[in-house]
Amino acid sequence: MTKFKILYAEDDETLAFLTKDNLESNYDVTHCIDGEKCLESFKNNVYDICILDIMMPKMDGFELAEKIRKINADIPIIFLSAKILKEDRIKGLRLGADDYLVKPFSIEELQLKIEIFLKRSQKITILDKNIYTVGKYNFDSKNYLVYTDSEKISLTQRESDLLKLFLDNKNVVLKREQILKSLWGEDDYFMGRSLDVFISRLRKILSNEHGIAIENLHGIGFKFSITES
Repeated sequence: MTKFKILYAEDDETLAFLTKDNLESNYDVTHCIDGEKCLESFKNNVYDICILDIMMPKMDGFELAEKIRKINADIPIIFLSAKILKEDRIKGLRLGADDYLVKPFSIEELQLKIEIFLKRSQKITILDKNIYTVGKYNFDSKNYLVYTDSEKISLTQRESDLLKLFLDNKNVVLKREQILKSLWGEDDYFMGRSLDVFISRLRKILSNEHGIAIENLHGIGFKFSITES
């Protein structure tokens, strides 16, 4: 199973080593030693949560969080800082942080916070909607049908559920395990093979639709991309 990805910014190398070592049994942790490197890594990769020190060289955690929020308004952010003043905590939270832990912190508390915020952020949107427009096609999710005035394509229930999931979350990265759990209730190897078959068929159906693509993000999942005309 793919591990959730943590972006961790901390310039104290001893603390960073200990924290990273404790977290890596459950998560894929990328450590950056300053704010600029952290922002560059965030722009070039997909992460599930950010853990940020505040007092760092080149760019402090407050500025870093502000820039991250402009790129992704929803990703969970936890500050870890030796700054104990109430004003600093309030500033961090106002910048969009989900929590603020003061050093020295308990690794058990940090792990619990990570788990809580990941659970909240991994919920997939599923709308109470049946009819969608997909390029030249209409999609009737209730009757498992993709159609135009002159063409009808029947889908299986799983294919229909998958297409609805993509359309309800268009232009959003969906992790492979998220999709599997949404369609089958669990992340299983053989179900994963079935998912690949369903995605191949949907790609074939939509292959001539300009501006529509199911992107495969290697090691992460998929994104149903729609370029609005």
